[in-house]
Amino acid sequence: MSKIFLTCAVTGNHTTLEQHPGLPVTPEQIAVAGLEAVAAGAAALHIHVRDPQTGKPSMEIDLYQEVVEHIRRHDKAVVINLTTGPGGRFQPSEDDPVVPGPRTNFLAPEKRVAHIAQLKPDIATLDLNTMTFGGEVVINTPGNVRRMAKVMREAGVRPELELFDTGDIMLMRALIEDGTLDPDPLCSLVLGIRYGFPAEIEALLYARSMLPPGATWTGFATGRMAFPMVAQAVLAGGNIRVGLEDAVFLSKGVLAPSNAAMCAKARRIAEDLGAELASAAEMRAQLGLAPAG
Repeated sequence: MSKIFLTCAVTGNHTTLEQHPGLPVTPEQIAVAGLEAVAAGAAALHIHVRDPQTGKPSMEIDLYQEVVEHIRRHDKAVVINLTTGPGGRFQPSEDDPVVPGPRTNFLAPEKRVAHIAQLKPDIATLDLNTMTFGGEVVINTPGNVRRMAKVMREAGVRPELELFDTGDIMLMRALIEDGTLDPDPLCSLVLGIRYGFPAEIEALLYARSMLPPGATWTGFATGRMAFPMVAQAVLAGGNIRVGLEDAVFLSKGVLAPSNAAMCAKARRIAEDLGAELASAAEMRAQLGLAPAG
C-alpha cells in the first residue's frame, strides 16, 4: 500500500457555532486550527472563510489572504486547498421561482475564483454537482465549470474535482475529453450528502470504478459516517479527509475537541489498517505540485 494523504477540512460553509461552539471562525482561528491539524497528520488543508463578526460564510478575498499568509508564516510545506464552492446556490422565492430567494448567492464564475487567481494556492476545489442541496439548488453548468477551470489553469492551480453523484463523474469525463481538464484528475468522492452518493461502501466502490485510470482520489463522508468512511476509503485504495466541515463528533455523543483530534483519529484508523500517511512534501511529489516554498 503506497502512502496516502490526509486532508483536513477546517471549517466549511454549513457547520454552525450552534452545532460546535469551538468552530474556527476568524482568520487566525482557522489558520491555527489548520496548523494544529498538520501537526496531527494532515498534509493538506481545505479552507473556507467566515465573517469574523457573524460566523457566517464569506467570500472576501482579504480573509482568504489573511488565512493563507498566517499558515505560510509557520508552515511553507503544507498543501493549501481553497474552496470555490460558494457562489453556486440558488433558492427560488416562494411567490415567483424565477426571482432569487434570500439564500441565493449565485455569482458569475470568474467571481467565484477571483481569490484563486490572486492568491494562487496549490489546489482549488471545483464542484461539478448540480443538485438539490438542503432547501436550495446548487448549479454548476458545464459552461460555468469551464470558465472556472480556465482561471485555475491560467493561475497554475490544480483543481480538485468534487464529485457528489454519478452524473458529476460523467461531466468530468466529458471535460477531460474536450481538454478543459487534464486526463489525470484529482478527485474527491463526496458521500453522505442527501440526494447524492449515500455513505455506503457500495457507492464508494461504484464511484471509484467510474474514475479514469490516471485519477487520484479521496473518499470521505459527512455526519456520523465520517470515520467509518475513513476506513472504507483506506481499504479501497483512496486518500482520506476529515474535519469540522464534514462532522462535529469524534464518536457517538462526543463532540470533537478540535480538527486536530479528528485528524489524530483518522491517522490512527489508517495506520491500524496498514496505511502510512504521506507528508506534505510527499503529497506534493505525488500530485506534481510545486515544491514547498
